[in-house]
Amino acid sequence: MNVAIVKYNAGNILSVTYALERLGVSAVVTDNVELLQKADRVIFPGVGEASTAMTYLKERNLYNVIKTLEQPVLGICLGMQLLCSFSEENNTPCLSVFDESVVSFLPNGTDKIPQVGWNTIGEYGSPLFNGLAPDAYCYFVHGYYAALGPDTIATTHYILPYSAALQKNNFYGVQFHPEKSAAVGEKILQNFLDIK
Repeated sequence: MNVAIVKYNAGNILSVTYALERLGVSAVVTDNVELLQKADRVIFPGVGEASTAMTYLKERNLYNVIKTLEQPVLGICLGMQLLCSFSEENNTPCLSVFDESVVSFLPNGTDKIPQVGWNTIGEYGSPLFNGLAPDAYCYFVHGYYAALGPDTIATTHYILPYSAALQKNNFYGVQFHPEKSAAVGEKILQNFLDIK
């Protein structure tokens, strides 16, 4: 299988590459339009800041390309947020694949922001979560989130309930890091690779 990982100067790409290698899949990390369009699967990972990432995508002509990909695409963390319509992080217009906006957690006096660590996901609504136990634990690192909406396919709770994962057509997004989520994350990545 030909898997492409979008290169856009966001962190965590190596972790995703290693996670795929553990599943027996080698991936190419690229910002080449043709390679992305020809891939069987595209993964759009990221740790970073929304406006800087969007600037890079526009400079490399990836802004319009990513939105029009027809194969299964998986956004991870910042990658998922960039697939949303807008991010409050530096007031950034995003790719608008998903209808949701990305907003900042508001302090509640108890929970730390950003959320860093393990949390459960539930209310699965996609083959992306086939074979997972209810309330499986995944690893999160984020200070912004997408609210619950029509594209929500899994939920989690930190300060308030929000979208742990989104899907629209061939586009999938997860707020957590499957590449850092042990056996649960490996299963989710394998499910993504197995999507017909």
